[in-house]
Amino acid sequence: MNSEKITVGVIGVQGDVSEHIAAISHLRSLDDEAIDAVSIRKTGIIPNCNFLIIPGGESTTISRLIKRNGLANEIISHAQSGKPLLATCAGLIVASKSANDKRIDTLDILDITVNRNAFGRQIDSFEAHLPIKGMDTPFPAIFIRAPAIETTSKNVEILAEYKGRPVAVRQDNIVGTSFHPELTFDTRLHNLAFFES
Repeated sequence: MNSEKITVGVIGVQGDVSEHIAAISHLRSLDDEAIDAVSIRKTGIIPNCNFLIIPGGESTTISRLIKRNGLANEIISHAQSGKPLLATCAGLIVASKSANDKRIDTLDILDITVNRNAFGRQIDSFEAHLPIKGMDTPFPAIFIRAPAIETTSKNVEILAEYKGRPVAVRQDNIVGTSFHPELTFDTRLHNLAFFES
């Protein structure tokens, strides 16, 4: 049995950090490899992570704090190294090429443009059962002030759409969603991002 742990880092400066850590705890183990999750607020931890998550939250705040805390370059290096990365809701905005918002300094690791809050305000939150490539049954996707993916490059695979707009994409080792997979008990999206790349 392989006792080496897989470490999942969750960018912990703001947002749904504990929810992602709880989702990782539900994965438990895969192929005899234990999975651990850590919240990251300072430099030096990301290089030791096998997988990385940029969570949902407030995109302008996350963008500002990862830059202030020196995490931006480490996230970019993680993505460029080919290690799996999952970016959800606000995390998708931060990971994008452009958020169409000058207040957000995006990381440009996912070749998409997004429109913040395109699916409405908090009061307009909703759940949709989405067919997602690689899944046998629809996924219970929770949309809260969700961004819409406006454009994708030819390098980006669309995994799911809602009303004709992409809401889940993959570009090589990076998976991004407009919705919050961490707010469900369904861990298939995390599994897809980390173990089925």
